[in-house]
Amino acid sequence: MKMLLHTPEGVRDIYNKECENKLYLQEQIHKVMKLYGYSDIQTPSFEFFDVFGKDKGSTPSKNMYKFFDREGNTLVLRPDVTPSIARAVAKYFTREDMPIRFCYMGNTFVNNAEHQGKLKEITQTGAELIGDNRSDADVEAIALVINALLKCGLSEFQIEIGHAGIISGMIEVAGLNEERAEEFKELLENKNFFGVEAFLNDNNTNEAAKLLISKLCSYSGSIDIIKEAGEMTDNPLMLKAFERLEKVYDMLAVYGYEKYISFDLANVSNHEYYTGITFKGYTYGTGDAVVTGGRYDHLLKLFGMDTQAMGFAINLDQLLIAMERQNINIELNCEKALILYEEERRQEALKKACELRNKDIAVTTVRRYPLRSMEEYKRFSAGKGIKKIIYFDEGINIQEIIV
Repeated sequence: MKMLLHTPEGVRDIYNKECENKLYLQEQIHKVMKLYGYSDIQTPSFEFFDVFGKDKGSTPSKNMYKFFDREGNTLVLRPDVTPSIARAVAKYFTREDMPIRFCYMGNTFVNNAEHQGKLKEITQTGAELIGDNRSDADVEAIALVINALLKCGLSEFQIEIGHAGIISGMIEVAGLNEERAEEFKELLENKNFFGVEAFLNDNNTNEAAKLLISKLCSYSGSIDIIKEAGEMTDNPLMLKAFERLEKVYDMLAVYGYEKYISFDLANVSNHEYYTGITFKGYTYGTGDAVVTGGRYDHLLKLFGMDTQAMGFAINLDQLLIAMERQNINIELNCEKALILYEEERRQEALKKACELRNKDIAVTTVRRYPLRSMEEYKRFSAGKGIKKIIYFDEGINIQEIIV
């Protein structure tokens, strides 16, 4: 007996209704991005290793899928789309003197540890606003995300906003060197605040700094926490970050999106290239973020173009899981029909199929097997989301059967 092959750990097959739903979500998000004036871009699925090297702050080398070409160059399956777009923009748009807006859809590949239970291949759709360092760009990105999630049918979600400057300020007041700063950020990313306290004690951080960091780590919620935090410190990095956060919130209120916004002052991204506003989108039904994003003002300079940028990525796989667990029904607008025909009426049936397809009706054609009952064809149709069978019988009749 031939052994059936299965997928490797961390990847999976998606088909039928689930695949249709995923493509539908992708289409709805893409429509919103186009309404905001974003143009499409596609970058390769694999690139030179240097595009995602340590200096780019993207993904740790141990988590990349690496291989070699015939010339011995080290290549990687892209773990992250943003550096790829930064590379492309720096190559082709150096003379552009107005903000550049790109949107994309593609798969990324990250070799996560198997015990984490995460997919190693995910589908992302996202957008990058390049060449604008103002708070208006931050607001546009966050508003676009909210609009896109609403368009998909999601209503219960929160966009948690933080700022890389707050984390840099914590590191500064704690007096951490580069190596210890990485340990500190890892503890924050994992929300291990007891570990943060123990870490600061081991580092002999002064009591005032420990108290400040401890309070900031506990601050998450409404805009009020930004005002409170601003009164607790005179650190320039933090004060500048708080000012930016307040400005962004005030502008998002113009959209009427306050209910979807909260703040997390210990928000740390797993991408090192973020320099300003960072955000993550959460909803019920999944523990992982469905959206990640932020400002990266130094990444393009590493590719030879000194300009600022803001962007985000929506994890379509996580979004789909969340919507399924919230029992949010995705209504696909395409009308479907099954044309069932006897052999002698093939010509009539196929002409009818062409006629309906020209009217944007999806048609499946099946020549009837003599031993199959109509109930079997009804069950088949129901499984495909087909609500009507058009039957060309053995005589001259055309029967319409509702499934």
